[in-house]
Amino acid sequence: MAKEITPRSEDYSQWYLDIVRKARMADTSPVRGCMVIKPHGFAIWEKMRDALDAMFKETGHVNAYFPLFIPKSFLSKEAAHVEGFAKECAVVTHYRLKNDPNGGGVIVDPEAKLEEELIVRPTSETIIWDTYKNWIQSYRDLPLLINQWANVVRWEMRTRPFLRTAEFLWQEGHTAHATAEEAMKETRLILDIYARFAEEYMAMPVIKGIKTENERFAGADETFCIESLMQDGRALQAGTSHFLGQNFAKAFDVQFLNKENQLEHVWATSWGVSTRLVGGLIMTHSDDEGLVLPPKLAPVQVVIVPIPKPAPGLMETAEKIAAQLRAKGISVKIDDDEQNRPGFKFAEYEMIGVPVRLGLGQRDIDAGQIEVARRDTREKNSVPLDTAVDHVVQLLDDIQANLFNRAKAFRDAHITPADSWEEFEQVLETKGGFISAHWDGTTETELAIKERTKATIRCIPVDGKAEAGKCVLTGKPSSQRVLFAKAY
Repeated sequence: MAKEITPRSEDYSQWYLDIVRKARMADTSPVRGCMVIKPHGFAIWEKMRDALDAMFKETGHVNAYFPLFIPKSFLSKEAAHVEGFAKECAVVTHYRLKNDPNGGGVIVDPEAKLEEELIVRPTSETIIWDTYKNWIQSYRDLPLLINQWANVVRWEMRTRPFLRTAEFLWQEGHTAHATAEEAMKETRLILDIYARFAEEYMAMPVIKGIKTENERFAGADETFCIESLMQDGRALQAGTSHFLGQNFAKAFDVQFLNKENQLEHVWATSWGVSTRLVGGLIMTHSDDEGLVLPPKLAPVQVVIVPIPKPAPGLMETAEKIAAQLRAKGISVKIDDDEQNRPGFKFAEYEMIGVPVRLGLGQRDIDAGQIEVARRDTREKNSVPLDTAVDHVVQLLDDIQANLFNRAKAFRDAHITPADSWEEFEQVLETKGGFISAHWDGTTETELAIKERTKATIRCIPVDGKAEAGKCVLTGKPSSQRVLFAKAY
């Protein structure tokens, strides 16, 4: 099976597509730019969704759902917002079809034109803030902490499964606050949640940072982000949290009576992560043999493969081990399908990224042991049957930690300082990864660097230290290094 996967060193882009296909993550769709998420891929997204949903609810957020369609006039109310999304919007103009009287099949009924076109949701700030106008009257109604799990459409022309598709799944939080300080605290809280999820569940190290004005979310006063690094040296923006100021509140006239009985506009945030995280998971950990999954997000954490030969007590032993693992909260599958040979099964579970595989045959039972194989390092050894359950529980923790440490070591080795334009170009061309360099703070310089190299400022690290220097391109004064990279 692994022979059907293009090596990363040969063609990283094709390797990624091969993993998506062979690991049963997603399939192509008859709709250009969209994908069909297959059960294995969707199960991983469900694990992500459930973990994040619990983290949101632990901090007081609740879920709701808002319409898929947004009146076109709503997008006109916040100038920067419409400017940012105008080129990506899908527009509904009619509401009915009819049979072509000339026998040409189904056609749009020209008599069914909408009075106002509807935009298929690219993001929900506008329709949500129109709703909040009716929900918020007093400081007693604040804070309003709402999240929704939904799909959105952004009409992308160049797509790649999970990483960039015309339709994708995500969560989007939209909160309202009485003060700017409360809203900023919320923005940073969500940033911390995203970073914790990425590192503790995805085993994907991230850098927390602030976007430049040019890279800021359309309609935000400030955008915070988590940035990760993929194995090909390209960066991936894995999540964003936006401080919206009072922009949307003013655009939709959302006001509240404060404690002094005075009317003022509320302060807002929005934030989101998407199925792009699944793509990031693939590219952070997987290898030329297939998908590699951190145990916390693996739909099946342990698979037991009985060797189908006459073996008294074989299935009973397998079922006993499975029951003991399940009692500890571990998801287990026993593959007793006799249609495929064990070698085929081993390759299949390696391909789809099951973290731990247990092989059990008559010889193992006679010897009082079981074969244990771990997916991350592909190491195999035999352990006593009576300690197998405790061994596997510890092994899953070890795999989770190893994947994070391995990815972090790679990331850290690919953060390279550059103090001259020559160094900048050389690192970008020969090594890739993040380049830590000084920037003069102007959008003009930022765009010039992007035009010359296709590298963008991924973020201004939130934990970056003040450091006087000179801009890597212009030589003008700079007070702090920022991170540049080519990115997805």
